[in-house]
Amino acid sequence: MKQLSNLDRVLDAAMELTLEQQEMLVQILKNRIIESRRDEIASDAAASIAEFQAGRLKVHTASEAIQELREYLNNPSAADV
Repeated sequence: MKQLSNLDRVLDAAMELTLEQQEMLVQILKNRIIESRRDEIASDAAASIAEFQAGRLKVHTASEAIQELREYLNNPSAADV
């Protein structure tokens, strides 16, 4: 018998739950994903603020940022990394 992946085992276990429990599981997972995304955004923001305060970020006007984005979208391989 082929070994089941973790996801397959979780899905099999979830299918053994009642419909109400499955709905609760889905809601719990959605809430945890949202919270993880919030934590990720907060961490990225904190890192960006630290970079800015350390003077390692170039200040742009909105027009400059839009122009730079357009240039990147038109030629992503030429972008500075």
